[in-house]
Amino acid sequence: MSLRERFLGQGWLFVAAILLLLVSFTSFAQEAPPPTVDIFAGYSWINPGGNVGNFKLPSITKGFGVTSTFNFNRWAGFSVDTDAHYGDTVNLSTIMFGPRVKLREEHFEPFIHTLVGLHRLSVGGVGTDNRSGAVLGGGFDIPLTRMFSFRLVEADYVWGHHTWKPLILDSKDLQGARVRSGIILNLGGGQPPPPLTASCSINPASVMAGEPVIMTATASSIIKNHTVTYDFKTTGGKATPKDNSVEIDTAGLAPGPYTVSATVVDPKAKKMAPATCNAGFNVQEPPKHPPTVSCSANPATVQAGTPSTITATGQSPDHRPLTYNITASGGRISPSGAQATLDTAGASAGPIRVTCTATDDRGLSGSNTTSVNVEVPPPPPTASKLNQIEFKNPKLPARVDNEAKAILDDVALRLQREPDAKGVIVGNFEANEKNGQMLAEQRAVNTKAYLTQERGIDPSRFELRTGSGGNRTAEIYLVPAGATFNVQGTHAFDASKMKAGKNAYPSAPAPKAAPHKKAAKPAAPKQ
Repeated sequence: MSLRERFLGQGWLFVAAILLLLVSFTSFAQEAPPPTVDIFAGYSWINPGGNVGNFKLPSITKGFGVTSTFNFNRWAGFSVDTDAHYGDTVNLSTIMFGPRVKLREEHFEPFIHTLVGLHRLSVGGVGTDNRSGAVLGGGFDIPLTRMFSFRLVEADYVWGHHTWKPLILDSKDLQGARVRSGIILNLGGGQPPPPLTASCSINPASVMAGEPVIMTATASSIIKNHTVTYDFKTTGGKATPKDNSVEIDTAGLAPGPYTVSATVVDPKAKKMAPATCNAGFNVQEPPKHPPTVSCSANPATVQAGTPSTITATGQSPDHRPLTYNITASGGRISPSGAQATLDTAGASAGPIRVTCTATDDRGLSGSNTTSVNVEVPPPPPTASKLNQIEFKNPKLPARVDNEAKAILDDVALRLQREPDAKGVIVGNFEANEKNGQMLAEQRAVNTKAYLTQERGIDPSRFELRTGSGGNRTAEIYLVPAGATFNVQGTHAFDASKMKAGKNAYPSAPAPKAAPHKKAAKPAAPKQ
């Protein structure tokens, strides 16, 4: 069996299989409508691939090709292909018909075709022969715009059978190759598929916080045999999607409106815009119950200047967080959360009204009061000057004279009546006195000596100081229990090495003796 017979016998079976495949493709829905007709025009190179007699047919570099394809759908079409090549001694042209299958992707479109028809060969000096031929091949197209594409390459196997009987040449089967590239013009085309749409419904549309909400998205205009995907977003709550619905957990959401949105995408239709829809739900305001609060003071009665601790204890029936504010009608409040310290320094005697307020995060509040009773104690005891004695004897400038002793006797009686009190003796000196400081110290020592030695007052109850009185005196101060001696200008001194002299003060007068009678002179003897 000749090659031609084998091709005609088996090639047509291949063509029939391609046609059957094309018919089956027409059952699929289109993602985007293809052009009704696409027309290729471009450069063509061919190698005939055979001999005429002993003459080997050379490659022909000058040529062009035109192919018009009528598209049944996105993948299948029927092509009418013409091709012409002009060489120095050989011309070759074809007119072919047959099916084409093209895969239309976003950035490239590979295709295959099989064609049969006229194969015309002209050889200089031999003649022209018109015979049957076939083309089997494919290539890659690159979409530029909806109207134009670029055929990057087309590579075909070209078969043709020729014989020149007048020249008594045997029949020859040409098995060559063809390469083409050029521009494609896309014409016509049906309406694009309707855009993808979506609608959303939500149930229930109003809930209390913690109740679930379910939104369902329904997509329309889905391309046949395509599957869409759903993506959900919510402005509040936790979203749990499932297929074309989503459940929203509203636990912890504040009252108010929220929105759930859905985006529907067709992954296969890359140029088709996603569809969106949204629906809203509202979280209702729960019943509002104001908080309650108790207010206590510890201690409830204080001396002025003593602090009291105020404690506020609040409760919210709605279990809302609370903040506290504590105010007082007197004193100074130092708040610290649910407690405060009331400083009563300087407060007047009597009750101070304290108000405790608890406020929740919604602005609802409750108040209660308590009181702190302030007692003002009597003023603390202070040191006071009892009296002073003067030192008038210039020869004995530190001597406590009888006039001074009488004054000190009264001082001793006062100290005896107030056994818890202490005494402070301040010795002074005049500026013009020689050794004035020492005189001042001695005057204080002598004064103490009289009170302790003669009047029996405990020496430990006295403090000796010198002062700046500028006179010859000793001042005696009474310092009650709890009082502090703070007379300015006086200074303590070490009296441990000083003693009262024998002339420190006059001793008490001795009892007077009976007068002594002189003895009578003996009488003169009588003469």
